[in-house]
Amino acid sequence: MDKIDTIHSGFGRFAPDDQLGRPQPGRLQQDDKPRSAGFEPTAMDCLRRMAVFSILFCAICATLLAGATEALAARGVRAAILVNMDTGKVLFEKNADMSIPPASLTKVMSMFLTMDAVSAKRLSLDEKIRITPAASTVGGSSMHLRNGERVAVRQLLTGAAVASGNDAITALALRVAGNERQFVRAMNQKAKGLGLSRTEFKNPTGLPAAGQRSTPRDIASLTRAYLRAHPGAQKFHSTRVFTHRNRQMANTNALLGSVRGVNGLKTGWTVASGYNLIVTAQRGNTRILAVVMGGTSRNARDAMATRLIEAGFDGGGDPKKIRRAMGYRR
Repeated sequence: MDKIDTIHSGFGRFAPDDQLGRPQPGRLQQDDKPRSAGFEPTAMDCLRRMAVFSILFCAICATLLAGATEALAARGVRAAILVNMDTGKVLFEKNADMSIPPASLTKVMSMFLTMDAVSAKRLSLDEKIRITPAASTVGGSSMHLRNGERVAVRQLLTGAAVASGNDAITALALRVAGNERQFVRAMNQKAKGLGLSRTEFKNPTGLPAAGQRSTPRDIASLTRAYLRAHPGAQKFHSTRVFTHRNRQMANTNALLGSVRGVNGLKTGWTVASGYNLIVTAQRGNTRILAVVMGGTSRNARDAMATRLIEAGFDGGGDPKKIRRAMGYRR
């Protein structure tokens, strides 16, 4: 018969079968070995050790779970902010000063300047603008304007808000300032006047351009100023379906009609920016505004914006409650 190899341990010598708890004939079992009273652990000692282990285990699990929850809350977007529309109080923020290309959120500033011109009687909402090749061929998202057709300012503003029409906003910019360069200069002067220190515009549309940048905080401030100055502009952004020349276009803001109280405002996307969104919502007398930028997908962006809106209303204006609702510990 082959020699049985023995296994050494801190308590003696065991054959392999000892690991399975089967006694070896003729050997002194570990539990049979005499112990001194001082070495033998009592039941209370065991309970204490188990209690300490349980506390440590729970603490580790809680830390890991909290980290996972925060990671989940942040997943899919680079930056966001939630503010009270009326007071400007920040209710939640995540990388709110991160510089990100605004994409078509830029159109909010372009619409702001257009509405300024309407208020100053330099044009009217019913004035019809002749569409030039500079507008009809601009590219990107479009309300499908044709060269030479005449379209009312009201219709162009709606097309810019609903269909994110680059053609519409270009036609408005050319009418307001005469040329794009002058219009962009006015955009940046307006931004400076509003204190948007981290924002710079390079064109009226938000199409990719080197150096064009903003932040969720600046975009939130811009949106509040825009709607304070021109509350009637909200109707352009709350329009869910828009028709031009028998072509029907749905609003690019999917939260309209799907999240209670949402009444605007603007979407945006470029490769460099990711998926951006401004959302305004009102329930009762409470109005809130969320800005999400740098989403990895449309669904991730919309999900984050929805969570912000729901947490904002449920939290009753308490930033701590809202942050906890968003999955953050502090």
